[in-house]
Parts: sequence; C-alpha cells; structure tokens
Amino acid sequence: MELLRRLFGGRRRAEEAESQAQAQAEQAAFEAEWEPVAAYVAADSEEALEVSVIASALAAANYPDSQFVVKRVLKRNPEATTVSVIASAIAAGDAPDSQWAVKHIYQKRT
Repeated sequence: MELLRRLFGGRRRAEEAESQAQAQAEQAAFEAEWEPVAAYVAADSEEALEVSVIASALAAANYPDSQFVVKRVLKRNPEATTVSVIASAIAAGDAPDSQWAVKHIYQKRT
C-alpha cells in the first residue's frame, strides 16, 4: 500500500499544497481589506471606579480579610451592539422563528 501511495500520491499532495497556498492568499487579502470590530471596549474612569467598588464589596462579603485589585473594566461596544441588532433583525425577516448569534463583526478599512 505504501508503494502505491508513493507512486500515485504526489499529485494529491501538490494539489493540497496549492489549495492551501491559495487559501492563505485569500486570508491575507481579506485581512488587508477588513478589520475586526472589538466586542468590548474599555470603560470610562468613572464607570470603572463604580464597577470596581461594587465588585469589591460583593467579593468582600465572602472574604472579609482579603484585598481585591480590579485590573480592567470593559463594557460592550455600542457600535458592535447596534450592528448585531440590525443584522439579526434583517436575518429574522427571512426566518422569524430563528435565533441568531453574531460571532464576528468586521469593518472595511479606510
């Protein structure tokens, strides 16, 4: 069997390598033209302070002798939320009984 694979498998490997190279080229072209929209953005300092105090108070209820450090506070990106709602509404027009989950959002580079 190995002998047959060696004799007749060369074309298949070449075709696989060629298709893989083509897929990588398409991916590079896509990444050059489009950029991802972040699902979460950093919260303002006032919002971060409020969230930090509330989270620390809740955590301190269980562990009163501990110290807590909030490293970063993120909030939903309003642009991503708006785009996902609009896209889901458009898609629901065709299938009203369906549920939609937006996994990635990209915007065209300028």
